[in-house]
Amino acid sequence: MSECTHDCSSCSQNCGDRKPESLLEKPHEQSHIKKVIGIVSGKGGVGKSIVSSILAVNMQRKNYSTAVLDADITGPSIPKAFGIKEKAAGNESGIFPAESVTGIKIMSVNLMLENDTDPVIWRGPVIAGVVKQFWTDVMWGDVDYMFVDMPPGTGDVPLTVFQSIPVDGIIVVTSPQDLVSMIVAKAVKMAEMMNIPILGVVENMSYAVCPDCGKKINIFGESKLESVAAEYNLEILGRLPMDSRLASACDRGAIELYNGDWLDKAAEKIEKI
Repeated sequence: MSECTHDCSSCSQNCGDRKPESLLEKPHEQSHIKKVIGIVSGKGGVGKSIVSSILAVNMQRKNYSTAVLDADITGPSIPKAFGIKEKAAGNESGIFPAESVTGIKIMSVNLMLENDTDPVIWRGPVIAGVVKQFWTDVMWGDVDYMFVDMPPGTGDVPLTVFQSIPVDGIIVVTSPQDLVSMIVAKAVKMAEMMNIPILGVVENMSYAVCPDCGKKINIFGESKLESVAAEYNLEILGRLPMDSRLASACDRGAIELYNGDWLDKAAEKIEKI
């Protein structure tokens, strides 16, 4: 056996001192991304996309350069929330992200499909490969905060994102139903296994406000968020209401016009990273 040079990258030996090679991918040479925040959940339909969108808008309003990478390939909704209809363009150097009205940079598979309603019927590894290309082939330019809108669960795409992209922290999105403990547990355990910092938890569909008296109504019963957050030592970063105006803003592609301070605490937490 030859003498060890402590350079594992050029060594074929499988010794006890061998260090695992990093799977992190370099972004495009014309991308300069400072911080990456993943928006995750253990199940679908809890509102990761709306949380991703609002946080991107919040940080843009703070005069940061902001981007959203839509990693939910089979259920993309970010372009619709921002009212983006034009398709992605590119040249021999790479792909240009779309830009919203206020300048938020966005890349989503819906910007590459002929029709927004065309289904993406691809195997897991192909989907994961597309997400990786959104990181390596898109010319993002200068970005202070990139939000990655993750697909639900703990499959190929979340694994690819955590291994390939230098995620600085994740925010877990949940809802008030009884499934909350399971939702949070799955996301927290995967993040811990991948050594990704957890910034906190956001509860969507937390309550509704009576239009007559202003009283908060717990549509799904009393929230269990406090007990679950305490169990996993998570900070509660915000609660989003069931608000028809917010839903309408998303449907009209006008999420940048929303008014609400529900995620201000989450934005402050992100700003301190």
